[in-house]
Amino acid sequence: MPIVEFANVSKTFSRKTEPMLLRGHFRRWLNPTGTELFYALKHVSFRLERGQSLAIVGPNGAGKSTLLSLTAGLAKPDEGTIRTRGRIAGLLELGSGFHPDLTGTENIRLNAALLGLTKKRTAELYDQIVDFAGIGEFIREPLRTYSTGMVMRLAFSVAVHMDPDILLVDEVLAVGDQSFQAKCIEKINEFVHSGKSLLCVSHASGMVQQLCSRAIWLDHGEVIMDDSTWKVTDAYAGRQTPARP
Repeated sequence: MPIVEFANVSKTFSRKTEPMLLRGHFRRWLNPTGTELFYALKHVSFRLERGQSLAIVGPNGAGKSTLLSLTAGLAKPDEGTIRTRGRIAGLLELGSGFHPDLTGTENIRLNAALLGLTKKRTAELYDQIVDFAGIGEFIREPLRTYSTGMVMRLAFSVAVHMDPDILLVDEVLAVGDQSFQAKCIEKINEFVHSGKSLLCVSHASGMVQQLCSRAIWLDHGEVIMDDSTWKVTDAYAGRQTPARP
């Protein structure tokens, strides 16, 4: 039974061609037929099994982040169905789910509560999270005092230690230094080998090849190719041109 399943999923957004006054928005609401729409995703279908690692590649605007947002339940499809099974932890945007005025400690507790962890379980995981993040005494400082890399370290550490069934990662690992990236890759590989699932987006083909055994190439919201990571990243790099399915 797949842990994530997309069946003929489409997602559209209104295209804003120019700024509008309030009356313009009101007219558009009364007459939606005049609204120009574009497909962020168009009839996308795939299945992600337990213990599988899947990368989504494609140019900017291909629909990659939209796909992750739909998987996380942050948006709803206009057509088709999405099924997920188990707890989902997402690194969809740097610092998402964190409050800049709260300390690192307070943000750990907040995120744990949002994921449904008890205070007791959060306390058991706390030292592991702080140790992996490696931000030292800054854990007691407000998040607004952190560097971008420090925010990423804490966000990643919280996500992987919350024992999710599905981990969603959207480019954020590109922010950290090389030593911490290597540490993250090792942790993700342990995560997948333990029977959990990874769904990630990245423009870095080297990282995708290290993390994922399978990849999907999206372009203008459509699936161009779904195959092994090496075949898809080679095709996306222009070494071959697959026919559209």
